[in-house]
Amino acid sequence: MKRKLLLIPFVLFVWAANAQQRPHYTQYILNNYILNPALSGIENYVDVKISARDQWVGLDGAPKTTYFSIQGPLGKDNYRTSATSFQVPGENPRGKSYWESYTAADPHHGIGMTIFNDKAGSFNRFTIDATYAYHLGLTPVLNLAAGFSAGITNISIDKSKHDFDGAGDPYDPATGAAISGELNKIRPDLGFGLWLYSKNYFIGASAQQIIPQKLAFADDAAIVTKGKLIPHIFLTAGYRVLLGEDINAIPSIMLKYVKGSSKHNFQPELNLKVQYRDLLWLGGSYRYQDGYAAMLGFNVGNTFNIGYAYDFTTTALNTVSKGTHEFVVGFILGNKYSEKCPRCW
Repeated sequence: MKRKLLLIPFVLFVWAANAQQRPHYTQYILNNYILNPALSGIENYVDVKISARDQWVGLDGAPKTTYFSIQGPLGKDNYRTSATSFQVPGENPRGKSYWESYTAADPHHGIGMTIFNDKAGSFNRFTIDATYAYHLGLTPVLNLAAGFSAGITNISIDKSKHDFDGAGDPYDPATGAAISGELNKIRPDLGFGLWLYSKNYFIGASAQQIIPQKLAFADDAAIVTKGKLIPHIFLTAGYRVLLGEDINAIPSIMLKYVKGSSKHNFQPELNLKVQYRDLLWLGGSYRYQDGYAAMLGFNVGNTFNIGYAYDFTTTALNTVSKGTHEFVVGFILGNKYSEKCPRCW
């Protein structure tokens, strides 16, 4: 029995190392930049986002994810927005004039940085990336951005949490002989993305962790299955629809492809956000073979915004979990056009 308990960390490690390794983001529509570096510099100001996600509340060792992102433009001297932006100064943020007068942004650069920490049980992953993007006008109303991210990932195991029965058995086939301390592996992290955007739609494609890498914490020939870091691919698309002068909706879809993460290696996610002017928005989402989510957000003083999501899983985990909570807080810095021109989130 003791040996079986000590094998649990190894089984979990192999599962985590060969399935989806990047965190879920229910409110990805609020910050597509966290998935796609091509959005670096898409706005006219520095956009800061801070998020905390507590997954499967009530389950011991369940994932907890936090992230910080910051990105802004270089050399962008005109006010041009996209399907996920709103309100031009002096115009109704939901009015038809936005669509009638829209023009593509001039060519410009964008830079940024993302930091996230993802903890599940005894495993912890910390990643920091710098990003760069270039935005080019393809037509008078259409832009294409290409970007990349580069940084490092530190994956650690807290071995003190592997002693399940307190007997201090020194044998753990996943991590070697010692029973205490923390093991760390540092690996390079590289990503790439494309973002096609206009006044009422966006289409994005990105790949994270594009360098496949082995990940083993012990040199043991008896371990047949080795962990590894594998690429994650995200395809995203959305369309902005006017429902009235003061209300619009953005239905969107995201398709994730991660080899070995599910029966078909991919997972679609549907999202709908309905927004009233610059004040309030409501939304909902469905993640295939996982569950549903409800979302709520509002803007404060046109410089601060907050979003909240509650996920309910339809898997067997719903018998032991009380759902998932996710918060996203945003700040607009250096808006040189108008203090009344908030970011769309």
